[in-house]
Amino acid sequence: MANAPKSALIVGASRGLGLGLVETFLQRGWSVTATQRSPSKGLSAIASDALDVETADIDDDASVAALHDRLSGRHFDLVFVVAGVATQAHDPLHEVPREVAAQVYLTNAISPVRFAETFRDTLAPGGLLAFMSSVLGSVALNESGGWENYRASKAALNTLVRSFALRHAEDGFATVLMHPGWVRTEMGGQEADLDIATSVTGMADAIEARLGQGGCVYIDYKGETLAW
Repeated sequence: MANAPKSALIVGASRGLGLGLVETFLQRGWSVTATQRSPSKGLSAIASDALDVETADIDDDASVAALHDRLSGRHFDLVFVVAGVATQAHDPLHEVPREVAAQVYLTNAISPVRFAETFRDTLAPGGLLAFMSSVLGSVALNESGGWENYRASKAALNTLVRSFALRHAEDGFATVLMHPGWVRTEMGGQEADLDIATSVTGMADAIEARLGQGGCVYIDYKGETLAW
């Protein structure tokens, strides 16, 4: 009997890197469940029996709980929380309204970890929880400043995920904080170094290489370790 295909839950897959990851894992023979916050033209254009599209908002605990109920009994080799925002990312912190700064922190740092707590029981043995971080979340590598609130939110994500991983060190899954590179997306802009295909191909390679391994790592799309 042939081995069952690997399965992934990609959270925040309506466009950009999330959509690219969905397409890449489908091309590699995985079955994929993809979430969108609102209807996605990109996801609806994919014709594949291996794709299941769900609607959920990671900032809404009730929405996340309802998604967990709908996926009851399903297990995933990979849960990848891609969703994130960069509202007023170019403005210095003192020029960002408090409510905007708080929302960026909530979406980029708090909600991904709360989602992981809810969905960790859906991981298959040897599975992997991945979080879309950024090199901008590295305190050690911050030598240019800028993107202050966004940087802080990703640094917070890195810290919270490390604590999450330590808390669940005996639970048999790995955690990965992933820097996708500077990518030509709506967030990255058209001057970025990489196209989406290069980034998501590298991330998928790095993730597949980490399956079955433990620990918590902070890496880029080439699989190279980043300084915290």
